[in-house]
Amino acid sequence: MSRPKPKNDPNLGALIRKRRKQLDLTLQALCDDAGLSVGYLSQVERGQATPSLGTLAQIAQGLHVGLEYFIATPKPADSLSRSGARPQFSIDGSSILYESLGTEFPGAELSCYLLHVPPGYASETVSHEGEEIVFLLEGEITQTLGGQTFILQQGDSLHYSGATPHSWSNETDRTTRLLWTGTLSVLHRKGAVKLPEMTPANING
Repeated sequence: MSRPKPKNDPNLGALIRKRRKQLDLTLQALCDDAGLSVGYLSQVERGQATPSLGTLAQIAQGLHVGLEYFIATPKPADSLSRSGARPQFSIDGSSILYESLGTEFPGAELSCYLLHVPPGYASETVSHEGEEIVFLLEGEITQTLGGQTFILQQGDSLHYSGATPHSWSNETDRTTRLLWTGTLSVLHRKGAVKLPEMTPANING
């Protein structure tokens, strides 16, 4: 039986570079994690070298994805997630619960999450590349965007550039649920952790 080989096309290097940028990793940082030289990884990203499966696995580990991210062909069924069956996550130090609504496939641009925001939560002010869309499903959010403050309630939405300084908070006494879509990956950064499954009573209690 022949062994599978990584894709030998110019998109492989672009996928690695794009994923690295999503994680805000320098070439040196990724090489430190993957045990590779900067010169070699730079060649891979430019399509001038093709890594072996073992080397690609090291790169995948450094990028916090599985090997299939680079060598598997996504199936239509992989795009489906069922209500109540999605795992929930939190970021270290945050009280927000996330449900990932998007799926992983090479070249994917968008991230999409359902956020459960507890009462009293307030974010720091941030700015970054990309864009975001927030849609309120339940509750209320106070959003500050470029020095202006908006109160978003059920059914309201906001679409903005991530480069505009922004922050938001839940100043009510109830959990707020919102749909977040954007080109910034939240849960693929270091510090994302999976939590035990939560019941609706746990979330809203």
